[in-house]
Amino acid sequence: MTVERPFAEPPIVDAHAHILTRRMPLRDDAWIRPDYDYTAEDFLEDLDRHGIAFGIVTAASLYGDYNDYTLLALGRYRRLRATVMLQPDTDLATLRHLRDQGVVGVRMQWKVDQAPPDLRSYPYLKFLNRLADCGMHVELNASAVQLAIVLPALEAHGVNVVVDHFGLLRAPEGMEGAGFQAMLRAVAAGRTWVKISAGFRLDPAIRQACAARLLVEAGGERLLWGSDAPFVGKEGAVTYADALAHFHALVPDPAVRRQISDAALRLCFF
Repeated sequence: MTVERPFAEPPIVDAHAHILTRRMPLRDDAWIRPDYDYTAEDFLEDLDRHGIAFGIVTAASLYGDYNDYTLLALGRYRRLRATVMLQPDTDLATLRHLRDQGVVGVRMQWKVDQAPPDLRSYPYLKFLNRLADCGMHVELNASAVQLAIVLPALEAHGVNVVVDHFGLLRAPEGMEGAGFQAMLRAVAAGRTWVKISAGFRLDPAIRQACAARLLVEAGGERLLWGSDAPFVGKEGAVTYADALAHFHALVPDPAVRRQISDAALRLCFF
């Protein structure tokens, strides 16, 4: 394999990528229907090509709670961790088993105009308690309105939270909107991290301004970086090297980039 290291200090962890095959069952309401494979081996090849040690496989809404392929990958490759999608009635023994397999969190995502479930209801209180007891986090890919509702509920419950995609991908109100502001308050409270991921889906000026603000208000210790490979919906327009270049442009200080990698290592690996 040809090793391509355009940057002297690559990140240690890619904290956001999806793996998929054409055989995997798609939800009936999937927003896109990929007709190609991006396997765990493909992901690891991208990591190796760019000198990245570890990867986190993120559950994709396209497949709902079909986590089988991800769990098989975790069984084969100790360099990987993953988030999955689960029903809130998942019992403690199942969560412990998933944690021991390398599952570090549960992703929650709803249609952009959908009211989120009541996280203060009894079924969700049990579920969040179990996640916290297992040391697993909640990963949110949510709209601004949804973030403003669910983040205070999660913060009150003491579970760790990771917000995907700058907290802006589904927030047309921008950095002054209720969702982004709720995210900043949650970060300040100490149990929330934000992913600098999928920046190629944002306007470059917005991406740069948001990253600068997050670096000031959250610091590297509360940020994670992810490529969002295989760039679903943008295949051919974005490469893995592009994603790395965006990261280096957004975070030019190598010491801060190392803080971001260390945050991912602490939260998900060690």
